Amino acid sequence: MTSSAAARNQHLDELRALMASHSPPIHALLIPSEDAHQQSEYVSERDKRRQFISGFTGSAGLALITTKEALLWTDGRYFLQATNQLSDRWRLMRMGEDPPVEVWIADNLSAEAVIGIDSWCISVDSAQRYEQAFLKNNQTLFQLSSDLVDEVWKDRPPNDATPVIVHPVEFAGRSVAQKMKELREKLQHEKASGIIITALDEVAWLYNVRGNDVHYSPVVHSYAIVTLHGAFFYVDKRKVTTEVKNYMSESGIDIREYDMVQLDVSLLASGQLKGSAVNGSLHMEKDINVAEQSKIWIDSNSCCLALYSKLRPDQALMLQSPITLPKAVKNPMELTGLRKAHIRDGAAVVQYLAWLDNQMQENYGASGYFSEANGSQKKEHLEIKLTEVSVSDKLEAFRAEKEHFKGLSFPTISSVGPNAAIIHYSPEANTCAELDADKIYLCDSGAQYLDGTTDITRTVHFGKPSEHQKSCYTAVLKGHIALDAAVFPNGTTGHALDILARTPLWKSGLDYRHGTGHGIGSYLNVHEGPHLISFRPSARNVPLQASMTVTDEPGYYEDGN
Repeated sequence: MTSSAAARNQHLDELRALMASHSPPIHALLIPSEDAHQQSEYVSERDKRRQFISGFTGSAGLALITTKEALLWTDGRYFLQATNQLSDRWRLMRMGEDPPVEVWIADNLSAEAVIGIDSWCISVDSAQRYEQAFLKNNQTLFQLSSDLVDEVWKDRPPNDATPVIVHPVEFAGRSVAQKMKELREKLQHEKASGIIITALDEVAWLYNVRGNDVHYSPVVHSYAIVTLHGAFFYVDKRKVTTEVKNYMSESGIDIREYDMVQLDVSLLASGQLKGSAVNGSLHMEKDINVAEQSKIWIDSNSCCLALYSKLRPDQALMLQSPITLPKAVKNPMELTGLRKAHIRDGAAVVQYLAWLDNQMQENYGASGYFSEANGSQKKEHLEIKLTEVSVSDKLEAFRAEKEHFKGLSFPTISSVGPNAAIIHYSPEANTCAELDADKIYLCDSGAQYLDGTTDITRTVHFGKPSEHQKSCYTAVLKGHIALDAAVFPNGTTGHALDILARTPLWKSGLDYRHGTGHGIGSYLNVHEGPHLISFRPSARNVPLQASMTVTDEPGYYEDGN
């Protein structure tokens, strides 16, 4: 057993001891991937509680610790990875094949069992779904006053105070004033007196700010409350520069400490929330007339249970955030920026592939990507050893030379042979594979630029691919072209279009376990809703619209190959 595995086993034992000594005793503990903003794909190092306790490093998953068992739910992208990373003290639960966590709890734990949860790390939607399932055996979802994982995580990373950055209108395309005007019109239309905004990319988009609090996503840990008469920005004030302070004041936005949001939600609920920075002068003595407009808008998919609990149940207006769609439908300046970013990014990828092709020929005797020769002539003495990590570092270096580059948009999936069959494979320097001219190489990567976010995948072979490999590759390419060439009427969803990308694969009895396309942010999250192209039911919810940005990425993964 490795030292890290032994440490995780010890943490598991410590966690169970805390659960047993808690009042009331906790019979099971839910440990989601999400942070306090319901962001789960990329979270700060200090918020990776599920990874810390389980050892599973994938971006999606949910851990459940009972008095006797440790279980981890994850989706099809991560079945292979989770199997490799989980110790024998854990059981892998495959989403779509095994019962959902709430059903498993209802069926397997005793009646009146108490299930603990950090109320900051679970959405209202998830909490209500769990509570409904638990009614069957009179089980209770219990809101913990502190996160038990944090109590056993002795070397938990600290909170970094990286500065908030103002995102210029020349890249954002629309001013804060324009966005706030439209938002307040929507509040009035729904007879709501205010809205609580918890999603990090929505706060960043609305206030035209960016940050460096989360790897790969240029967001800042923050909340926003907007009322008919005022606006509030909740952030660690150590991150606020003089420039940001002046910018917020000029925009009519009050800056509050990050941890004041819960108190202010209580004040908002009772009509007592007051501010001072509206247009730099107006004091909000008349902010909210509770009798006239008492509804508080929350997005139950992104608002955490901790904040929702401060509202009366009849007070919450639970609708999709009014920011989600305007953020997804890009304005002309954002679209222009996206195109420019992709031109620069595409140039970097072409530079990389040309460099890699040359290196494979020089160091591995490969016939080369553009050659019809019979595979590689292996060299006994390599001039340079190329690995999945060393070549992905070279790709990042090519990107870093481009204008407006701010970093990667997700960890580069640089993978050779069997590793390329792990859908979200993440190579590590000490364990990654060496390149092989006779095996497929897949590179799925992207970057953040001030004017756009990119996500690009290329699959190449530097030797002589087999007939089977060429057949699979061709089926994927046909699916990609079919979706790219699709013309469809208004009102069509990504669920309806998903089949176009899969049909060529289905003809050969092949398929893939992930969605086909996702929205992409404008110097924001690389995966952005609400629209997507997928077989999943959620893809039926939002029709595709002009000026939405969406990827087109079918694939085929053969376990072990």
